[in-house]
Amino acid sequence: MKKLLFALVLLAVFSLKMGPAAAQTLPNINLAFEPFRASGIYRIGDRVGWTVRAPMGSAYTKYSYEIRENNLKVIKSGVLDVSSGAGVLETSLDHPGMIYAELSFIGAPAPAQAPTRQEFDKLTVGAAVAPEQIRPPVARPADFDSFWAGKLAALKQVPINPRLEPTATDRENVDLFTITLDSLNSQVHGYLGTPKGGGKHPALVIYQYAGVYPLLKSAISDRAAEGWLTFDVDSHDMLPDQATAPTNYARLGMEDRETSYFLNMYLRDTRALDYIQSRSDWDGKTIVIMGTSMGGQQSFVTAGLNPGRITAMIVNVPAGADFSGDLHGSKRGYPNWPVDDPKVVETARYFDAMNFALAIRAKSLVALGLIDTTSPPFGVFATFNQIQAPKEAVPMRESDHNNITPQAEGDFYRRAKEALDSLRTTGSFTPNANWWKN
Repeated sequence: MKKLLFALVLLAVFSLKMGPAAAQTLPNINLAFEPFRASGIYRIGDRVGWTVRAPMGSAYTKYSYEIRENNLKVIKSGVLDVSSGAGVLETSLDHPGMIYAELSFIGAPAPAQAPTRQEFDKLTVGAAVAPEQIRPPVARPADFDSFWAGKLAALKQVPINPRLEPTATDRENVDLFTITLDSLNSQVHGYLGTPKGGGKHPALVIYQYAGVYPLLKSAISDRAAEGWLTFDVDSHDMLPDQATAPTNYARLGMEDRETSYFLNMYLRDTRALDYIQSRSDWDGKTIVIMGTSMGGQQSFVTAGLNPGRITAMIVNVPAGADFSGDLHGSKRGYPNWPVDDPKVVETARYFDAMNFALAIRAKSLVALGLIDTTSPPFGVFATFNQIQAPKEAVPMRESDHNNITPQAEGDFYRRAKEALDSLRTTGSFTPNANWWKN
């Protein structure tokens, strides 16, 4: 019975991508992927793979497949035939890395019933081999620290000059404000939520995922209602109820470290921290930063630029790690800067989250998807493994990016709630240092 339930859970192990018409016409292919190891984490030299099961009598029995290392180098390909009810995908690595397998439907006994390429794109599964040993493939720039030290010194010369405007909220026990701060060459905007009744509170600073959109007031009010002094920081120099930033912002100025859009974004993130620490209603000891996707990217950067100032970092599918991965064996993700322009590649080294992590001293909880192509897991692991503080990774075997497979990210939401509850009540949490041994 236990084995049957396990197999049913695994029906969701793949990411199925289809066009709009396919939602009505795609047959139920109903493949189940049973990993050789339930965690999806293997040791060097292990047999890595999946038993792929299909219902007996299914018309959809043949799939072409590619198995890629770090979703870039093809290390195995062929045809998987599940006409007997099951087939096996397997490979191995003699070094740390990620395994990404992709299956495409190629035929059935009754071609008229087969889905078209527009209706059925691919099935994907992923695994990790010795992920705790993955390291950055290239060194940080020699002047990385001095470059950012100079920028932070210049930021300190700019007065914070906070402007707060009371803003409506449906939470009776919360005061909500629209906030503006001065930063170096730009302004910080966002929403600040404070618990009513006075007193001092632990602080929670939230950084936003990629895109240009208004912020949700409820996200701040709900956290403030729990007892957090909460600051939701807009990624852009725009009011939090607006969506006026350029949609191509991530590529603006990417040819030079002095003009990259990320320069002022990262400095605004630190300025938000400056402000929280200046408030009399902060408890003076607990500051937690968190974010998803590009919000995780900003969290890594802020924690790295401010060692000793942050209690904990909690991030989900952090982006911006391994900007130029295609040049050294791993498929890059967001912000998808081109790797054929040497100026862009050089600029990327100063904004890659991977190069900030070595300085992080905050306790950290980092969740990542093993089939994520927006925040590829190789870069996330390479970044995570440099953190010089207690840390815990939450590998989500069935997860692509959070906007694609939110149903596969329950492990992160459960663990993040546990950590936040502990931090709010005690000022600390205990990461599971043996996460990779599961």
